[in-house]
Amino acid sequence: MQYFARTPQDMGHAIRQMRKARGMTQRQLAVRSGLWQETISKIETSQSRATLDTLFDLCAALDLELVLTERSKVSAAAFEDLF
Repeated sequence: MQYFARTPQDMGHAIRQMRKARGMTQRQLAVRSGLWQETISKIETSQSRATLDTLFDLCAALDLELVLTERSKVSAAAFEDLF
């Protein structure tokens, strides 16, 4: 499954969806990533801006990798319809 993240909110949403797809609770992800459960909650709900180190810790705990690509040239409205 692929998610496109252009904003911190998009990234938080993607992390939540991938965590749920793996059947994990925030607490389980916290244990695997070495982060506080509250930190994961704040990232998923866009209440906190995570550092790159934190995002990489979450990706590793979820067995994900970060892939960078050029932005697609779709309108903002069309992009929002994907979510």
